[in-house]
Amino acid sequence: MHGAADDEAPEDLSHAGSVVDKAIEYMLEQKIDPISAASALLGGSLGLLARSMDDRGIAGVLRQALKSVESGELRQLPSLPKG
Repeated sequence: MHGAADDEAPEDLSHAGSVVDKAIEYMLEQKIDPISAASALLGGSLGLLARSMDDRGIAGVLRQALKSVESGELRQLPSLPKG
């Protein structure tokens, strides 16, 4: 992805994460169910990946996400803010 090595996070990743966090906060404030918000974000993310990576690259991203789920890493994230 745009000049970053496989193990190196892009410089703008933190900024992108902050924007997504704000979008999530907004959706919860709008009383959008968390599963609906997550499904919309995932669908949008997959669409963006499909426009910017080949299928092998997308599969690699998804495998890394699965590893995070299986290792319990995602359970260490802070809980959702009250919407």
